[in-house]
Parts: sequence; C-alpha cells; structure tokens
Amino acid sequence: MDGASYGLGEVVFASEDLFNDGSLPEVAEGALLAAAGTRGVVVKAGHLDGTRTEIFAVRFEGADEVLGPPVGCLVDELTQHYSPAVATA
Repeated sequence: MDGASYGLGEVVFASEDLFNDGSLPEVAEGALLAAAGTRGVVVKAGHLDGTRTEIFAVRFEGADEVLGPPVGCLVDELTQHYSPAVATA
C-alpha cells in the first residue's frame, strides 16, 4: 500500500453524503454521487499535486449494485466501517 490509507481493491464506505462538485461532467453539478454508508471499491490512489494529501478514486455501488463512475475522495470522506445512512425527518 506504500503508506496509503487505502489500497487498490479495498472495500470502503462513504462516511458522508458525496455530491458532484462539477468534476463529473456527465452528472449534474450538486447531484448526490454516494449517500453516507454507500459501499465502494478503491480503483486508484495517489496524492494531490504537490501535496501529501491523499486522494482516492472510488467506484460506488448504485441501487442496482452496479459500480458507478470513479469519484475522487479524500481520506476523511471514506471509512471501512459500514454505517447505514440515518433518515432525517
């Protein structure tokens, strides 16, 4: 893993709701990409240019259990502990 928090092929979960910041042009800006608790798999790991900040490309499962497009995630946006999203009223 070369010191990375997560390695390629590792199963992770979104630790918070993740929204499109405009980096996925085929998805509407502001659209929900992965709800908190959504399972995904790390497909690429690296660092932001010129920094030590880790970034991971993660493909999250959709409702149909098909993996979606890679989503760039920071380490604090991911967890390996499943925590189902809590509905708010």
